[in-house]
Amino acid sequence: MATGACTVNFAFAQIVPEVCKGTERECALKAGQNHVVKKLAFWQPTLKLPLSQRIGPAPPELIDLLRLDTIAQAISSKPRAPTVTPEFVSEVVSAFDELPQAVKSLLTTKLLGIYFIEDIGGTGFTDMVFDAKGNPVAGFVVLDPSVLMKQKANEWATWKENTPFMPGPEFRLKAEIETASQNNRKNAIQYILLHELAHIISIGGTIHPRWDTSPKDVPSLLSYSFFQLSWSRSKDGTSYESLFDKDFPQRKDVVYYFGARLAAGQMLRIYQTLERTNFATLYGATRPGDDFAEAFVTYVHTVLMKRPFAVRLFQGDTEVKVFEACWGKPRCADKQKLLEKLLSVGAPATS
Repeated sequence: MATGACTVNFAFAQIVPEVCKGTERECALKAGQNHVVKKLAFWQPTLKLPLSQRIGPAPPELIDLLRLDTIAQAISSKPRAPTVTPEFVSEVVSAFDELPQAVKSLLTTKLLGIYFIEDIGGTGFTDMVFDAKGNPVAGFVVLDPSVLMKQKANEWATWKENTPFMPGPEFRLKAEIETASQNNRKNAIQYILLHELAHIISIGGTIHPRWDTSPKDVPSLLSYSFFQLSWSRSKDGTSYESLFDKDFPQRKDVVYYFGARLAAGQMLRIYQTLERTNFATLYGATRPGDDFAEAFVTYVHTVLMKRPFAVRLFQGDTEVKVFEACWGKPRCADKQKLLEKLLSVGAPATS
């Protein structure tokens, strides 16, 4: 399967010239919006392949798009062709193959591939692709192997969940998404991949508004079923607000990966407040798209795949709180019903 995935790459042998250089952000933004890889016609050969063969090093056109994206966003990263080992490719293919069929069934016509690019400015990247009428109909996932090859599942999850908080001597947290015997790199990749695949599944649907569209440009929010459970548009129409913001004012300061704004001493209060919302994770409270993606990954991971999920908070050496998955609990019951309908699965008992 890994060999087939690499064969996909040779179908895109055209080298893309550099359209924009340096800090030409406006040029890069325009070029990215009109890029060839954003058009479904470019991906027609890929759609004829089985899902497990849409995995491998990125075509040069896709690398060019991410280069333009980093320029447009003034990110210092320099996306480039990856150096990947057969072992790593095999782990990604295995991580995908082991996903429940209920997940794969939603991806056949929407997932254009899982591709590797180094130095993308994060762990994963997902973008939409449009048909000839300009409608979003599919998407692709990019993973950075230079990041993914470094950490096992629990170590990666612990690092991620600590990023909103500035380090402090008294409070810390530890995340668990695998048992000790299953705490490996492949399962870290699988968890990350599930989050990105949720974004793919949401494309062209009525789960939440498009992430590339300003809130003020969305005509109506009434059709977005999952969105309606947690979000509304601000009075001035320029942003989305959580339905829980009155009691959860710290939510607006939750920033993952870059620029922590919260003191470590706020961990306990924030997770106590989070349990009074219907957000599956703290990351899910940051924006509508990640609300769905985090709900999806934790539901599939814990309910369908029977894997653990816990964020353990410590004050000194004492464990003071355990934040667990909300599935089967009243606070997430409405979101659970929508996920069950989407995945065509039955409901576990509610406690």
